[in-house]
Amino acid sequence: MNEILKQALLFDFYGELLTDHQKEIYGQFLLDDLSPAEIGRETGVSRQGVHDLIRRCSQTLGGYEEKLHLVERFLAVKDKVKQIDDLLDRYESDGDREALGEIRRISGEIIEDL
Repeated sequence: MNEILKQALLFDFYGELLTDHQKEIYGQFLLDDLSPAEIGRETGVSRQGVHDLIRRCSQTLGGYEEKLHLVERFLAVKDKVKQIDDLLDRYESDGDREALGEIRRISGEIIEDL
C-alpha cells in the first residue's frame, strides 16, 4: 500500500487521539501537502520541530494500529465487500447460484471478523 495512503488511513482512524496541535500540524503535512518549512512559517514552529512532530505522530498512529488493527480490519472488510460485489455481478449476468453460496460464506467471515 502507498505510504501516503497508509498514513492518511491511520490519521482518519486514530487522528482524534492526537492533541489538537499534533492534529493541526500532521493534517497540514498529510492532507494539505505542506512541507515542514511551510508549516513552520504558518505555526511559528521551527522546520526541525515540525519534522520531529510529524515523525512522532506517524510513530504514534502506527503504534495504535499495531495494538488495535482497525485499518487492517477495515481493508479486509473492504476487500470482502468487493468480492461480494463481483459475485453479485456474476449472479446477475450468468444466474450462477454458486455465487450465492460464496456470498453467504464471505458475509459470514465479515461477521466473524467484526
